[in-house]
Amino acid sequence: MSDPTGKEVWLAARPHGVPTAANFDIVDVPVPAPTDGHVLVRNQFFSVDPYMRGRMNAGKSYAPPYEVGAVMDGAAVGEVIASEDTSLPVGTTVLHNKGWREYATGPAAEFSPVDPDLTPSTSAYLGVLGGTGFTAYVGLLDIAEMREGDAVYVSAAAGAVGSVVGQIARLRGASRVIGSAGSDAKVSYLTDKLHFDAAFNYHSGPVAGQLAKAAPHGIDVFFDNVGGEQLEAAIASMNNYGRIAACGAISTYNDTEPTPGPRNMFQFVSRRLTMRGFLVFEHNDRRAAFLRDVSRWLREGVLRADETLIDGIEHSPAAFLAMMRGENTGKMVVRL
Repeated sequence: MSDPTGKEVWLAARPHGVPTAANFDIVDVPVPAPTDGHVLVRNQFFSVDPYMRGRMNAGKSYAPPYEVGAVMDGAAVGEVIASEDTSLPVGTTVLHNKGWREYATGPAAEFSPVDPDLTPSTSAYLGVLGGTGFTAYVGLLDIAEMREGDAVYVSAAAGAVGSVVGQIARLRGASRVIGSAGSDAKVSYLTDKLHFDAAFNYHSGPVAGQLAKAAPHGIDVFFDNVGGEQLEAAIASMNNYGRIAACGAISTYNDTEPTPGPRNMFQFVSRRLTMRGFLVFEHNDRRAAFLRDVSRWLREGVLRADETLIDGIEHSPAAFLAMMRGENTGKMVVRL
């Protein structure tokens, strides 16, 4: 009897500029039974994230590129349905890095058990309780060294990371939290649902002018998910000794030519500014504090964990492309 099959998403071709559905293939593959020390997991949710756009390109980076004609990967959460390792019995909910597929198999050490009872949906382990929330926590508190009383500006503030950054800033005593987003509906979401003090639609006019109006006394911290015009505007609004956490630059990910840098870099000298990039997996010593604080905020109902859910692996390329266009509110997750 042949093995059952499951669907996987493979990289069909490397994109040049903006990716399209033609860059992905949905492939049926056999699902073998686990061997000694291995487990078989049925995925429940997997993540699509901006950093994956870089992995679609060839070339060296902090994460290895996806291979053309092979399955992609990323964070996922699922249930063990067959096990040959006593540490992960059948029924265990696990977090792992074998997303973009319906079934995942491998050594038990590649799967981390999580408690499904700590959150209404296990998808939270891909978002606010996973790498997304951890990125927001470390970037704001450790990299940007946000302090009580700071004025904080967040770009892509309605997205997965940005929405958590703004909420943590408020919970940690920011004097003012400002966010930018790509639609009027998202601006309303930031102020009405996440309780940002001010927000603006970056399509509605020059960012520098809108930010100056939203932050009349300047900003002390900028959490940058976008780069480009928004980074230049933030530099212009920075107070002395301001700090920038460089998390991403999604405005440039599809560029086919080098992007000019901000034109006001001398402000780093005159205002004694600091800008620091980071990779969150290098800060695992902070994970216990992160889980303690964020799980408490979730239990107390003071932190929202909003998601945009897309059903079905066949729709995962569309989910990824929509996320790259900024069509998600909160974390974009594929539900299987």
